[in-house]
This record gives sequence, structure tokens and C-alpha cells, in this order.
Amino acid sequence: MNDLIVGHVIESVTEQELRLFLRLLHRSSLTSRSDLVLIFSSQSDIAIFKSVIEEENESFSKLINRSREVNGSFASFDVTPFVKSTKKERDWGEPIWGRRTRSNYSDDGETESTRLSYGSVVSFMADELDPENSLTGFLDHVPMSLRRWACYPMLLGRVRRNFKHMMLVDVREVFLLGDPLSRLRTRSPESVHMATESTNIKHGKKNSAKTQSHSVSPAVVMGGSRGVRRLSNAMLTEIVRAVTQHKRKNPVTDSGLVNQLVGNEFLLKNANVVASTEPIPDASSLTGSNSNSGSSPLSLSKYTIFRRGNSNVDITSALMKQVCSLEVDSIVYSDCSKPK
Repeated sequence: MNDLIVGHVIESVTEQELRLFLRLLHRSSLTSRSDLVLIFSSQSDIAIFKSVIEEENESFSKLINRSREVNGSFASFDVTPFVKSTKKERDWGEPIWGRRTRSNYSDDGETESTRLSYGSVVSFMADELDPENSLTGFLDHVPMSLRRWACYPMLLGRVRRNFKHMMLVDVREVFLLGDPLSRLRTRSPESVHMATESTNIKHGKKNSAKTQSHSVSPAVVMGGSRGVRRLSNAMLTEIVRAVTQHKRKNPVTDSGLVNQLVGNEFLLKNANVVASTEPIPDASSLTGSNSNSGSSPLSLSKYTIFRRGNSNVDITSALMKQVCSLEVDSIVYSDCSKPK
């Protein structure tokens, strides 16, 4: 595969939230050219979520096989990106995560020139990528949102020659509906695209109006492999610098630090960082700010990516309900047939 998606799983993620992330990622067709690596905080987390990952991988295999059986006549899923020529497949060689797993699709529907193919899904504990827990000497408590930056140097350094583009995402916060990397594939390996998010700021006076402020979001970072590696290395240095400079162990956030970093051209002189001029849409953009999860269908067709945000919309239930309303999806996903 040409691209790599690295998702970090923060401590508060539920099984249903991880399931939704995986389901939407597979349906987005990103896994037709990307491998996925999930970083968990502990071995116990992997044990809890293992069945979710296996179930979603198996259901996705059923989805593309069933969709291919009917020649893509189901409008809910396009199998075309996953159909590869066997000649190109031989040129790829074996994947870096282990031996290639073949589709269990019956040979009756395949020809000698095509085969179904999609990327690997791999999990690591943070201790495997950051065995010394590097930030513990600087912070009393190291949340996954910060520790992930200490995990990236080993992971991204090891695979730097295997992938052209990379994406770092917060599994709970970010939903992938399409291919946001498509706009970056013609840019330089040093390029990095940072999404922005809008926040409401209320002024001190009573009854004063709120104003919107835009800042860079650490929930999604994407770009050329070289640029993403350089930014992640700089971010780890920035975390240590911020803590030691103030000589205290107060909590720091990756949101505040990544905005400081992006604003410092000297620290990122080796990476071409571009912040989006439009904020990444959140759940309220899909349903309307006054809507609830059951009021109306979600408007997903125009988005490739959006975030959960601080909306009171139960976006997890709303998205699951919409996926289950699609004919082929309702057949292959077992939870769609369970009583609500």
C-alpha cells in the first residue's frame, strides 16, 4: 500500500466508537490503498477491542464480496477501488506487517487478471513503540493524546521507506467518509496539511455575543511521509520544552502545543505546513445545530472528513443507524439486525 493511517485510541474510547471509526474507514475506500495502525495505551485495551477489530474486518470482507457478486448494483458501496490486477499485486511483494492474506471470495467470480485487495489492520501498545514511556519524567500523568507523539518516532521511522503519505488521526474525534489524502498526492514529501477547528469564544460581559475563533486541530495531521515525520518529531520536542521551561508539571494539551508549533516557522523549517482555510465540519454541520440524532437523515455526501466536536448530537448512534439503513450493509453487519 502507498499510504499509512495511524489512529491513536484515547482512554475514553468505547467499543461502539471504535467500531464506527473502522466501519466508516473501510466504507470510505481508503483501505484500498492504505494500511491502518492503531495505537492503544495498554495491553488490556487491546484485549477489550480485539473482537471489535476482528468483527469489522470480517464484515468488511463480506461487504466487498457481496457487492462484487451483484456487480456493484448496490448504490451504498462501490467495490471498484478494491479490485486490483494480479500483475500489479505480484509487483507489490509481501506487506511489511506479515504475510499477505488473500480474499476468501470464491474463485468463481474472479478472473485471472483481477483480485480483491485491501490494506492491513495492525495494533500496537504504546509500550511497544515507547518502551521507556519517555514523558513520565516530565509529566505526572501522560495521557494518550500526548504519549502518542512519543510513539511516532519509532513507528514512522521504521516504515519511512514503505509509505508515500501518512495520516495521524484521533479515532474518537475524526470520521473518515472519503479520501482526504487525494488532494495531497501531487505535493512534495515535505508537505503537511493541518485541519482547523472553530470554537466559540464568549466575552466577559453579560449577554455579550459569542465570536468564533479558528485554530489548528491536532486530531488529524496528513501529508507526505517526510513532512509528517518531521512535524511529529518537532511536536515531541515541543512537549518537553513546554514542560521544562515552566519548571512545573501542570497539564499541557496537544491542541495548545501544536498551535504554538505551527506558528513557529523556525521549528518547522524542514516541513511545509499548510493550515486549511476552512474548519473541518463537526456533527452539528451534518444535522443542523438544533437537530437530534433521530430528526433527519445526515448529510454526508459532500464530506470526506468531519469531527465529533462538542455538539449534543449523538453522532455515533446517528451514523450507525444510517449505515444500517443501507440494504447491503444491513445484511453483512450483524449488529444492524439486532433489536434496537
